[in-house]
Amino acid sequence: MPSRAARQPRLIAAAAALAAAALALVAAAPPASAQSSVRYVALGDSYSSGLGAGSYIGSSGSCDQSTNAYPQLWASASQPASYVSVACAGATTGSVISTQLSALSTATTLASITIGGNDVGFSGAMETCVLKPTSDCVSAIDAGEALVRSVLPNELDNVLGDIASAAPHARVIVLGYPELYDLSRSLFCIGLSTTDRTDLNQAADELDGAIQAAATRHGDTFVSVQPAFAGHEICDPRSWLHAVNFLNLTESYHPTGAGQADGYYPAFAAAAG
Repeated sequence: MPSRAARQPRLIAAAAALAAAALALVAAAPPASAQSSVRYVALGDSYSSGLGAGSYIGSSGSCDQSTNAYPQLWASASQPASYVSVACAGATTGSVISTQLSALSTATTLASITIGGNDVGFSGAMETCVLKPTSDCVSAIDAGEALVRSVLPNELDNVLGDIASAAPHARVIVLGYPELYDLSRSLFCIGLSTTDRTDLNQAADELDGAIQAAATRHGDTFVSVQPAFAGHEICDPRSWLHAVNFLNLTESYHPTGAGQADGYYPAFAAAAG
């Protein structure tokens, strides 16, 4: 057996090798604070609260917040230092300003929002398209599009400006709305007429255009979800959107759980980093 003196150099060499390996592991590991410094607040309407995605949080009441909504999915995966969602079904730019901005602070580093559809009455227009003739549907959509052009830009400026004031250090991600129908399959799809569907898609495009322009004016990040939903719209075999549901009209035209998980969440996660 080697003497203690003979073994000592080997022990020193082994300890040095272990120390070097440990230092290499520490150097390769990502900083522990990489995500822990993120303080995230989710704002907005039903597309952010998760209406239509099921698994609703009882305490959210009529806001219909879902554990399947994209903000919750991102928070669960990323483990930010803090997370709160104040998104609420039916929210408008005005109600975001009056009831949701209090969740923001100078400590907030990330905020997300979907907003604008309720300001121009698109939820009512969609119900009109479901319940009334095409002529009424087209008129309702035209009225909404007129508001997109005349009223919505100022309302979006107000809410995005107030978000910047309440959370001056936050990165703000503004997400758009999907087109509702795959028009290439409309002939074989029961429900609304192709005219109604075409007008609804065009309205979604115009709404997204106004939202993107506002985000650009304020230096915020706009994220379109339309590419993600392509091939998963109403009339597609695996739609990520609820078609007309006469038993629960409020869920109609909203993302399913898959729409939140596979449509909104990846789009938001890519922007949030």
